[in-house]
Amino acid sequence: MSLRLYNTLTHAVAPFVPITAGEVRMYVCGLTPSAEAHLGHARSFLFFDVLRRYLAHPRNGFHVTYVQNITDIDDRSIAASKAEGVSVEAIVGKFYGRFKAGMRTLGVREPDIEPAATQHIDAIVDMIAELIATGHAYATDDGVYYAVKSFPRYGELSHRDVDELLIGARIAENEHKNDPLDFALWKLAKPDEPSWPSPWGLGRPGWHIECSAMSRELLGVPFDIHGGGYDLIFPHHENEIAQSEALMPPHSQLANVWMHGGLLNFDGRKMSKSLGNFEPLNELLARHDPLAIRLLFLQTGYRKPMNFTEDAIAAANSGVEKLRRAYDALASAGGTAANDELTNAMTTASSRFFDALDEDMNTAGAVGVLFDVANATPKIVAANAGAAATAARALFEEALGVLGVGGILTRAAVVASVEVDPAKIERLRSALADAIAVNGESPAEIIALVIDARNAARKSRDFALGDRLRNALSAEGIVLTDGKDGSTTWTIAGA
Repeated sequence: MSLRLYNTLTHAVAPFVPITAGEVRMYVCGLTPSAEAHLGHARSFLFFDVLRRYLAHPRNGFHVTYVQNITDIDDRSIAASKAEGVSVEAIVGKFYGRFKAGMRTLGVREPDIEPAATQHIDAIVDMIAELIATGHAYATDDGVYYAVKSFPRYGELSHRDVDELLIGARIAENEHKNDPLDFALWKLAKPDEPSWPSPWGLGRPGWHIECSAMSRELLGVPFDIHGGGYDLIFPHHENEIAQSEALMPPHSQLANVWMHGGLLNFDGRKMSKSLGNFEPLNELLARHDPLAIRLLFLQTGYRKPMNFTEDAIAAANSGVEKLRRAYDALASAGGTAANDELTNAMTTASSRFFDALDEDMNTAGAVGVLFDVANATPKIVAANAGAAATAARALFEEALGVLGVGGILTRAAVVASVEVDPAKIERLRSALADAIAVNGESPAEIIALVIDARNAARKSRDFALGDRLRNALSAEGIVLTDGKDGSTTWTIAGA
């Protein structure tokens, strides 16, 4: 099976074929650092990090050039600089520095090229001049505007009708454009604003033209993949298409595939300072395990909206620990017992993992396969199936590396927050000796092993064994709580 991706432009999943064999050129719209980055930003860039990793993985073997821009001049950063009494550069430097630190904490790799709009003013001015010369733009008393009606295919990406967009559209008093849908390419400078020279006067670029000019200059057009958040489809990416494709040969496309990540809600609501549920990314990363955040994001399809809750991140923490325990437990299955069934199951699991990624980067399905392997681990350990254990550990190492959560495999065990009487563990070990191999270095690890075995039994519909394992824990005062997401936590009764 080969990689298939959903294209926002066509509303369809199709095989991914690069323009140039063996190479992928990808442009992802980056941050406008005029305020603190939040978790919604992190989700988008994390997904494109995983896509980039998988494109470069030997299974695909592409040489990837990844460009992610910085919008380092816009109305909001100018307003923030005036409010704080500092330069725009100081505002951008502060907030972008914090964002970059957060990306490093989450394991998001650095872009190959990270252009800032103010570093490419010449390319932007040249492109605007071309649009004027070809009749797609016009100069006014307050700047330069793109003439939307000059591009008949406007609205194709967002699947919007121009006539419907005009309903209710208005021209602001301070705008001199010809049509309500026309948008700014160049804004003439106001007093005390940063500005650059142009044939139309001192000013600064509009947001949309920045990405069109930088992608054309750095990647060439057309390129393979253009990405960003769902909220960028309209108007930003729609406007990019209009600007760029107006200067390309007929029937050409700016990008072969358009990909957009779903929005993120916080406790069921859009993140907003006015709602009181906005938390800067750096503060959230200080409170939660970055690996758990990354794993949580991967457990929802990238195009789907997602709800971030404290319960969800707690479950993801349990998931991180479960994968770590399974990987460590597999090291003890060093026997030479032949078990074709378990070995073949691990081979199939590997195929299922990559098949999930091949089907439009279904990271949720891929992570589900890894939890299946974790659930099968007690059986592998009990059977001393060395070949199956080796295959399972190799899958964990490769798969978690592709997903960017390989740190799970090298972290120390989580210490239980409650102490367990060693006598309870010895009675538990004795009571289950004929059912599973209850081995481990600590009481917490032994309890976790029994829980994993019980969950695996339930999944295989061996309810008798599942009940026996739970009852054995209960007899020692170890109380289980099953979460809606399939995770299980424990505590000592009365603790």
